[in-house]
Amino acid sequence: MRVVLAPDSFKGTITALEAASALAEGWRRVDSDAEFVLRPMADGGEGTVAAFEAAVAGAQRMPVRVDGPSGRPIDTSWLLLPGSDDAPAGTAVIDMASTSGIELLDELRPWDADSTGFGQAIRAALDYGVSRVVLGIGSSASTDGGTGMLRALGARFLDESGAEVPLGARGLSGIAHADLSGLRAAPEVHVLTDVTNPLTGPRGAAAVFGPQKGLADAGDIERTDAALAQLAGLLGLERTRPGAGAAGGVGGALIVWGAHLAPGAAEVALLIGLADAIAGSDVVVTGEGAYDGQSGDGKVPSFVAGLAARGGAKPMLVAGRIDEDADTGLFAASASLTDLAGSSASALQDPAQWLRAAGEALAASV
Repeated sequence: MRVVLAPDSFKGTITALEAASALAEGWRRVDSDAEFVLRPMADGGEGTVAAFEAAVAGAQRMPVRVDGPSGRPIDTSWLLLPGSDDAPAGTAVIDMASTSGIELLDELRPWDADSTGFGQAIRAALDYGVSRVVLGIGSSASTDGGTGMLRALGARFLDESGAEVPLGARGLSGIAHADLSGLRAAPEVHVLTDVTNPLTGPRGAAAVFGPQKGLADAGDIERTDAALAQLAGLLGLERTRPGAGAAGGVGGALIVWGAHLAPGAAEVALLIGLADAIAGSDVVVTGEGAYDGQSGDGKVPSFVAGLAARGGAKPMLVAGRIDEDADTGLFAASASLTDLAGSSASALQDPAQWLRAAGEALAASV
């Protein structure tokens, strides 16, 4: 039996590669002759770099020091994929989670966190000379409209007196001039995101995602939303463009830079050759930390299930928890770590153990 293991990360507990490996260990206890193909997945958020690293032979971590979302230096890396016919000088894979991500903050900084580190990592890849850049923009820490990222790439944001405005959301309302004359030229840029929100309005970056980043009340949200609208006007960005509100407005800034926004799971699957891996397989196991009513909307599990069905393989699901409102009808079998462990606390304490148990359970269901 050929089994493809393509889970997303179980956010904050175990990486996608570790989850896939644990599932294989458990499955092997029931079926020692099974052949496993590990294709850890991501949708542009946490684990994006790791997913490419595991799937692409010859991928190389490139260390870089950047200014984290709070301004403190952090040591991180971007990923260099080998050259190909369509990207002869190689492809850089960079994610916000490891450069300007919310997990890098000790505490929320709604006015001062910014996306500078993400831009610095992109700049390092451009300096290296890559032909193509793939950017995952999930897990952002800021609502700075992407100004920190653009600054790192050569843009300037000035007040009425011609002085640079402060970093982060704090400086947005003071921007009177956006000088893009020094902005680095963009190569082929693919942006991975499952967010389709516009930049402003009731579904915009400030209203929907601002509270997660510390925008505490309606006044804060209204003030930031107005500042983002002002920024869009200066950048010539259509505020209603789908995805412009992703990552606190970084999606919109990348559109201005010339990037192409694409559904994260689909783009990752294409770039790591998931459909080819599924061809000829018998079972495909996917999953994520929490499978709920939103998981059917372009998230990794539903996307992978569709690929499996089209490839003639049996899709299966494993999740840290499976909510009552979740539609599991896409899957031939499913396993919840919470159910196997007896509680969410037990499942979180040792996810690898319960992923092994899930692998056993799914193998026994075939």
